[in-house]
Amino acid sequence: MVATPRVPYAEDAARSRGRRVPEADSATRTAFARDRDRIIHCTAFRRLKEKTQVFVAHEGDHFRTRLTHSLEVAQIARSLATALGLDPDLAETIALAHDLGHPPFGHAGEDELQVQMQAYGGFDHNVQTFRVVTKLERRYPRFDGLNLTWETLEGVIKHNGPVVDKLERPSWSAVKEFDGQYDLRLGTWASAEAQVAALADDIAYNNHDVDDGVGAGIFRLEELQEIPLIGPTLLAVRKEYPDTDPVILRLEAVRRMIGDMVGDVLAETRRRAEEAKVASAEDVRGLDHAIVAFSREMAEDLSELRGFLMDRMYRHWRVNRTRSQARRILAEMFQLFMAEPDVLPTEWYARAQKRDEDGRARVVCDYIAGMTDRFAIEEHRRLFHLDIWN
Repeated sequence: MVATPRVPYAEDAARSRGRRVPEADSATRTAFARDRDRIIHCTAFRRLKEKTQVFVAHEGDHFRTRLTHSLEVAQIARSLATALGLDPDLAETIALAHDLGHPPFGHAGEDELQVQMQAYGGFDHNVQTFRVVTKLERRYPRFDGLNLTWETLEGVIKHNGPVVDKLERPSWSAVKEFDGQYDLRLGTWASAEAQVAALADDIAYNNHDVDDGVGAGIFRLEELQEIPLIGPTLLAVRKEYPDTDPVILRLEAVRRMIGDMVGDVLAETRRRAEEAKVASAEDVRGLDHAIVAFSREMAEDLSELRGFLMDRMYRHWRVNRTRSQARRILAEMFQLFMAEPDVLPTEWYARAQKRDEDGRARVVCDYIAGMTDRFAIEEHRRLFHLDIWN
C-alpha cells in the first residue's frame, strides 16, 4: 500500500483545536503522535493484555486479547489512513484507545455491570473509555486523565457516529457533563480518521474471530465454505495451494479477506468523498452520513459472516459457560463491595467513603471495570474462599 498525498479533508495536527488544559507543544512529536504515546503508556492500555476478546485471557496464549485486538485495529487503521491521504497518527491513536473502557470478561462483563449499575446510572464501555482518558487515569500533576487533543477525544466518543441522542441516558451523564464544559460537537460525525478507526475495528474482529474460532475448535474451516467473503477466499487458496497445511490455509484466507475488506473501504470512501465533494475536515462533519464505509455488497456479506459467528461461536456452549462464570464473579464482587466497602483496597475505600450511594456504586464499578480477567478471578477467590487469605 502506497501513501497518497494528503487529501484536503484530512485533519492537520498543526491546526488542532488543542487540549482542554493548554500545554506547550512537543519538540519531537505532532499533537496526535503525542496523544498516541500517552495512550500506550497509560495503565488502562497495559491492562488490555489480560482482558477478554472472546476467550478469557487465561484459556490460551494464541487467542486474541483486548490488547492484541487493539494493536491489530491500530495497524489496519494506520494503513487505511495512509492510503487515503488522512492523518495516520490520529487514526492510529483513536484505534489504540477505543477499548480502554472494557471491563474484564468482554461483553459478559459489560452486560453484568449494566445489570448491577442499573439503579446507579448504568454502564457503557464507550463512556467508560471516555472517562478513562478524561478522568480515571492519574499520571500528571496539573490534570486528571490524559488531556488529549480535541480531535482525539471527539474520535474516542463518536467514532461510530453522532451521539447527541444518547446524552439523556443516565450512563452517558459523564459525557454530557464534560461536553458542557468542552464542546465536542456530539451531534456531528467525527473526522474521517475516527471513522477509519471504526471500520478498522470491524475488519479486525471479524477476521480474527474466524481465525480464533477455528483455532479453538469451535467450528471447522469446511463449515465456512458457503459463507460469503470467506467461502470464496478459502476455495481460491485451496485451488492455488491444494496440498497446503490446514493452519496455513486458514491464515492465508484470513490475510486475503483482510486485504479484500481494506480494498473495499478504500474504493467506497473515495467514491463517497468524490460524490459529496468534501473539501475540508469540516465538510466531513457536516455530512448526514459516514464518509468512510464498506460498499453495500461488502456490508451484506459481512452481515452473513457475523450471523454465522453469532450462531456458531458467540453462543457456543463453551463461550456461554465462561460468560456465566464471569457474570457470577462480577455480580458477587459488586454486591459485596456495596455492602461492605471497607473490604475495598485502601485507596478505593477512601474514594467510596466520600460519596453517596450512587457515587459509591460508581467507585465500585470503576474498580471492577479496571480489572484484568486474571485479577478478577483472583480477587473473587480472595474474597469468597476461606483458603485464600492474602
